[in-house]
Amino acid sequence: MTGAASIAPPAVAAELRLMRNGRERAAVAVLFAGAVALPLLLSSSFWISVLTFAGISAVAAIGLNLLTGYAGELSIGHAFFVAVGAYAAVFFGGKHGQPLLVWLLAVAAVGAGAGALVAPVALRIRGVYFVVVTIGLVFFGIYLFNNWNSLTSGPGGTAAVVPLSIGPLNFGGLKIGGHTFTRQQSLCVLIWLMVSLALLVVKNISRSRAGRAMQATRDNDLAAEIVGISLFRVKAGAFIVSSALAALAGGLLAAVIQYVEPDQFNLELSLQYLSILIVGGVASTFGPVIGALVVGALPELFNRFGASVPFVKSNTDFGGGWGLSTAQFTVFSYGILLVIFLLVEPRGLAVLFQRLFGTAAKVGARRELKPAFRSLRRR
Repeated sequence: MTGAASIAPPAVAAELRLMRNGRERAAVAVLFAGAVALPLLLSSSFWISVLTFAGISAVAAIGLNLLTGYAGELSIGHAFFVAVGAYAAVFFGGKHGQPLLVWLLAVAAVGAGAGALVAPVALRIRGVYFVVVTIGLVFFGIYLFNNWNSLTSGPGGTAAVVPLSIGPLNFGGLKIGGHTFTRQQSLCVLIWLMVSLALLVVKNISRSRAGRAMQATRDNDLAAEIVGISLFRVKAGAFIVSSALAALAGGLLAAVIQYVEPDQFNLELSLQYLSILIVGGVASTFGPVIGALVVGALPELFNRFGASVPFVKSNTDFGGGWGLSTAQFTVFSYGILLVIFLLVEPRGLAVLFQRLFGTAAKVGARRELKPAFRSLRRR
């Protein structure tokens, strides 16, 4: 008994630590340094904008990765929770003027609450029916926010001017070393810091006992139930955390564009997040970030360069003629990417990068993908 008691606390403490060894601490330090340095080194407003919107997509996709990649529930309703977060930011940050840290926490809490309300209904349904329910959630959200005039101002949208300061740090115009950076650069730093934080949270959930239970239910829900795992509790937990991160992405989106309207959060947006996940790599740590840098950048790139592609015309070109608008071509590209990666490399770009980086990365991946049931044994 004494020996068991002396072993258990360090094991529990190791599971609760954000970083378990020097390599992980170094990786996190590099991640945070890159999140701050890269936006400040870029001088082109266009590329900063691409990086900013890719970061917002990455936060949402990291949440979706927890639900779809680790818990095994395919959702196409992520845009609804992004909309919840955007309007929560309008309410707490815009209408009530709460500081940045307060309204960010409030946005995540509202998103988690929305997930907790939807989960008991949605998770009672399995398979393709769950997918249909999540699709319906997107259209319900559009209807709700189009008619909730006191909060959203209806279909015309509403302004989203929110505070951007945390103590001495003002993400509306950071000052570092006597130099003041633009609002665009400062927001890009904030967003990629949130990406780093979201990665830390999901990575630590995935390696915890709850995360291993998620992976067990994904791999074989019947066997997981036999060994005493509550399927509903595990999947509801994943749904709630995923919804909170999606809402956080919506709040950041509202802060960047400063204007929110219901039609922004449509089925196309949900399809974008699913494409990010599949292209980047489902159930991989950095897959959502890699996918966001590739897929999340497409709308900005096509808006800028899409009109030069044959059979593609600008969104503002209302004349006749055959061809896709840049917005239509963006959605078309999502479908093409989904088909290519599902046929050629279902595990996404993350696995391709592991192969490029050699044997060490492969060994790390094999250790991380060990069977979930083995790691759920009693200590």
